[in-house]
Amino acid sequence: MHPVRRDDARLSLRELTIDDVDPVLAVYGSSEATEHLSFTPRSREEVGGIVARSLASATAKPREEYALAVVKRDGGELVGFARLALDPHQQRAATMGLALRPDAWGVGYGRETVQLVLSLAFDDLDLHRVWAARAPLNTASEKTLLAAGMTEEGRIRGHVYVRSAWRDSIVYGILREEWAHRRDS
Repeated sequence: MHPVRRDDARLSLRELTIDDVDPVLAVYGSSEATEHLSFTPRSREEVGGIVARSLASATAKPREEYALAVVKRDGGELVGFARLALDPHQQRAATMGLALRPDAWGVGYGRETVQLVLSLAFDDLDLHRVWAARAPLNTASEKTLLAAGMTEEGRIRGHVYVRSAWRDSIVYGILREEWAHRRDS
């Protein structure tokens, strides 16, 4: 599916463009925004590579990754980055993640982004299951994932090596029928 465009009242998901390197750098280059992610802040060159790979994956056949810009509908300003990657180890399943600029935190954009990604996964791609993982200390992400309708499923011990140490991940999931029930109620 290309191009992707998903809208809600305040935000849109859209395909990345080469002009998004600096706005994505405002997220991935930020030590605050990456504090709980599985990597340390990225350089402009590294973000350029991420955007280039995302552009290439957008037109791959079959498409296995959806790396998307999170933008304000009013003005189109990029406030974050969302990713949905098909899981080769599970049938009709994907993993998702997101990161927002710190100045976009605390106003519900995280929950809205998760809901837009889940809508893409279930309504457009007909997936059965989507899962996400967060750092144990990232309580804001916990609230966001739960508010979007996901269920905490457990802990993966020693899951991510970042900042010279192994870190656990807390895993969340949602099934298609749970999404449909939530959407219809």
